[in-house]
Amino acid sequence: MIIPPKLSDADFKRLTDFVLKKYGINLTQKKILVEGRLASTIKQRGFDSFTAFIDMIFADRTGTEMINLLNKLTTNHTFFLREKEHYDFMKDVALPYIEKTKKDHKVNIWSAACSSGEEPYTNVMALLEYFGHKSAQWKIEHLATDISERVMSKAKEAIYHVDSMKNLPDTWKRKYFTAVENSCFKVSPEVTKRVTFKTFNLMDPVPFKSYPYDIIFCRNVMIYFEHNTKIEVVKRLYEALAPGGYLFIGHAESITRDTTQYKFIKPAIYRRPLPGE
Repeated sequence: MIIPPKLSDADFKRLTDFVLKKYGINLTQKKILVEGRLASTIKQRGFDSFTAFIDMIFADRTGTEMINLLNKLTTNHTFFLREKEHYDFMKDVALPYIEKTKKDHKVNIWSAACSSGEEPYTNVMALLEYFGHKSAQWKIEHLATDISERVMSKAKEAIYHVDSMKNLPDTWKRKYFTAVENSCFKVSPEVTKRVTFKTFNLMDPVPFKSYPYDIIFCRNVMIYFEHNTKIEVVKRLYEALAPGGYLFIGHAESITRDTTQYKFIKPAIYRRPLPGE
């Protein structure tokens, strides 16, 4: 019987201290999770200890190894039309407001932790469905960011297994996907051409010139942030959001009302007030 390597307190501390400082991700109470998720990786990569494995990660000056590690520790299962309540709200409230107020007929959306792309592509499909025959009159620009180039490579490929599409209406599947092979489907160019992918660490200042954004999605990522980091990220998102714009977060997340200027709309939905509100 092969005994899996053990993660020492010293190795755990140097790893989690770095991750917290560099990425704002708090894993300091998740030693069992870290040890469990990385044990098989260590074996597959040919290392006989966590120490040697972590040494290799810190020696990688490209940062790729660290990002791959973070993906293993924080990536959630994602799929199309996740948290449908958000899309119902977009259709009933957010998009009618945008249609009424945006005289330039331009919609800016940002998916701030886009992972493998299901979220931004769902967003674009939702907009195309809402505007319908008027879509040609609207310029939809969707920025999608993540710290991992690897997951964004999958997003750019835009090929997904049918299992991730189970929540989509059949009409969307027929309209926006083409069957390829192995029960997989490719997102149509009508959708993909409207999404721009860029690598971005939420700990950094927002560098993108296309804001303010009318809608920002930042879902199921802040659950990993420690309190002060979360406050700073929420502040950056607020500054990047247009007055009257909406922020969508994960249903397992919340924003402390006494630390933000956001207006609480309903669980997981916030709005930047208009001047004077």
